[in-house]
Amino acid sequence: MSAVALGVPSVLRPPSPAPADGPLIDTFGRIATDLRVSLTDLCNLRCTYCMPAEGLDWLARDQKLSRDELTRLLRIGVTRLGITSVRFTGGEPLVVPYLEEVVAATAALRPRPEITLTTNGVGLAARAAALKQAGLNRINVSLDTVDPARFAAITRRDRFDDVVAGLRAARDAGLSPVKVNAVLDPATGLEDAVALLRFCLDNGYQLRIIEQMPLDANHSWQRDRALSAEAILGALRRHFTLSLDPAPRGSAPAQLWRVHDGARIAGHVGIIASVSQAFCSTCDRSRLTADGQIRNCLFARDETDLRALLRSGADDAALEAAWRTAMWTKAAGHGINDPDFVQPDRPMSAIGG
Repeated sequence: MSAVALGVPSVLRPPSPAPADGPLIDTFGRIATDLRVSLTDLCNLRCTYCMPAEGLDWLARDQKLSRDELTRLLRIGVTRLGITSVRFTGGEPLVVPYLEEVVAATAALRPRPEITLTTNGVGLAARAAALKQAGLNRINVSLDTVDPARFAAITRRDRFDDVVAGLRAARDAGLSPVKVNAVLDPATGLEDAVALLRFCLDNGYQLRIIEQMPLDANHSWQRDRALSAEAILGALRRHFTLSLDPAPRGSAPAQLWRVHDGARIAGHVGIIASVSQAFCSTCDRSRLTADGQIRNCLFARDETDLRALLRSGADDAALEAAWRTAMWTKAAGHGINDPDFVQPDRPMSAIGG
C-alpha cells in the first residue's frame, strides 16, 4: 500500500499556481466535489471523546457566517467549483433555527447538489419532516450505544429516547437511507457494536462505525486505547456472517460489509477506518467552518479565511480563487501515522464532520 493511501507522510508538493478554472483539484490529482459545512460550533451534548463537561469557548455570533454569507459561498462552491454534494454539520446543526432555510436555498442551486445532514438526533423528531420538505436527501444520526445508561455516561445527557425518536421520524419522513454513526467507547464498544448492528438491522437503518480520531478538545486521544477496524470486525463476526460488499467504494469513507441472514442479505455495516486504514488517496472533501474558514483536510494545520474576504467586499472571482488555492495545497495525507503528527488546534466540534 502506498504512503499516500496510508495517510502518511503529511507532505506537500512544491508550490505552484492553482488552476483558475475547471474542477476543484489538488496537486495530487484529487478532485473535491463533497463540501462539509459546519453551521455552528455549539452542541447540546457533551460527549466524553469530543469536549469537556463544561463545554468550550464558543464562537461569538459576529464571528460566524451570516445566512447571506453562507448561501453565497454555497452558490460559489456549487456553480463555480463543481461541488455536487453538501453535508451540513456542527457542532450540532439542529441548534441552528434557520437550518431548513439554508437547506432550501441549497436545494434551489443548479446543478442541484445532494444534501445531507449529520446530527446527534436531539430535536430531530420535530424537524425531520420539514427538513425533508426543504430538500434534505439523507441523514446521519450519531448514536454510540443502544444502552441508555451508557448513552448518558458518554454524552453526559439523558437524551437517548429523543435520539431514538429522531431516527424513527427521519425514517418515516423518507430520509433514506438513515445512517447511524457510532464512535465506540474503548471499554464497552465491542459489545455496543454488536447491539447497535442488531438495532439497525431491526429498524432498517445503516450502521457506520467510526474509528476514534485525535480530534478531541482535551488532546487526550491515545492510539493504543482506541478500537481499530480489525478489532471491531472481529467482534461483529462472532455474531454475524459478513462479506465484503463488491460494489466499488470510490471516495466513500466507509468500507461496506454485507450482513447475511442465511441466503438473504439482511443489511450492511460500514467501517470508517480513518486511523488504521486511511483513505486519503481518494479523499474528495473540502470543509467550510462556521466562521468561514476553508480547511482542505480534517487534520489541516492551516486555514484560508473566506469570511475576511467576504467582509472586505471581495467579488465571487476572488473568493473562488482563494478557495482553489486552499485546496491546491492539500497534503498527500492526514499524517496521523506520521511520527511527527500534531493534532489540529480545533476539535472536531469546531471543524465539522
